[in-house]
Amino acid sequence: MAQENSFEITRLETFVLRVPASPPVRTSFGVMHDRPALLVRVTGKEGVQGWGEVWCNFPAVGAEHRARLLDTCIKPLLLGQAWDSPAACFDALGARLRILAIQSGEPGPLAQAVAGVDTAIWDMVARRARQPLWRHLGGQPTIRVYTSGINPDQPERIAEAKAREGYTAFKLKVGFGDQRDEDNVRTLRQAMGAGATLMVDANQAWTPAQSADMTQRLAAYDLAWLEEPLPADTPWPVWRTLAEQSSIPIAGGENLRGPEAFVAAMEEGGMAVIQPDLGKWGGFSGCLPVARDVLARGRTFCPHWLGGGIGLTASLHLKAAIGGAGYVEVDSNPNMLRDWLLPPDFAVKDGEVTLSGEAGLGVTPDLERLRPYIVAAHGG
Repeated sequence: MAQENSFEITRLETFVLRVPASPPVRTSFGVMHDRPALLVRVTGKEGVQGWGEVWCNFPAVGAEHRARLLDTCIKPLLLGQAWDSPAACFDALGARLRILAIQSGEPGPLAQAVAGVDTAIWDMVARRARQPLWRHLGGQPTIRVYTSGINPDQPERIAEAKAREGYTAFKLKVGFGDQRDEDNVRTLRQAMGAGATLMVDANQAWTPAQSADMTQRLAAYDLAWLEEPLPADTPWPVWRTLAEQSSIPIAGGENLRGPEAFVAAMEEGGMAVIQPDLGKWGGFSGCLPVARDVLARGRTFCPHWLGGGIGLTASLHLKAAIGGAGYVEVDSNPNMLRDWLLPPDFAVKDGEVTLSGEAGLGVTPDLERLRPYIVAAHGG
């Protein structure tokens, strides 16, 4: 496969899009009043194109800023060179940008920009091979999914609507007051029944003492996991103490970068469910080896995603390539940039999605349809 994955990129383009968020998406640390997406299109020497997506939810100007990083910092390092594989390119870009990331204080945004490029390159390579990416990576096409981002206002209504769409697993946002959180979890469990899979996500909202208390209070509701109860930079021994005391599996990983951090999360922090976001760090080249290591250590791999349809589709292919227990996240909130950028045959049946045999990710954005929502585009 090494030779068929070699490539040269002749063009890189970025597209910043925004659509209104109605209702706004609420988290414990902020509100999204619109839904952004930063798409990346690469063109190879043979003329085959590929698409990726960069995580850009926060801050509000994040999409425009990361597009400029792609145009000014990454494009000059990428174009006109021959690469043996996407992974070789990913490693080289990381090495070349390492000092700039330190000097600028922006290791996260630069890593996110590289991740989107990596996804686009993998899409291009699989399209050129005329294979769906999940098959190109040796996987199987059926993946379990859960619906996430369920806000604290009458969450049972959203969950019931999603159940009618075919979902059987539901993740509630918490971190809005301990009693309110517990009441919402109880309401959701009562509404969805004992057979439904429920998870909660605190978005880093709690202190260690509060987290320990809430794991006790929520233990009766049979939760599949408790996600990011603590700030992601909390020392690993604190995470491990919580994990050892909690009867609910502890999940996290969307705010980690680099394989060493994921190993530490599992071995030093005791995390049971590992959730890298391929648009925040790694793309396929970084996340594939992490995912394999997660399974080898007996943990559960569940890609994180809360953005547009290209990144969601890529997350589905990533999980399909790896297999094993676990789910892919599908945001419950309305988002045209998710729906319009999903494969046309995307459907949830009995909590599962089956990917098609279309080449690459199986999605080619309709730029004419998207044009009213493109706020900036750069090519070259």
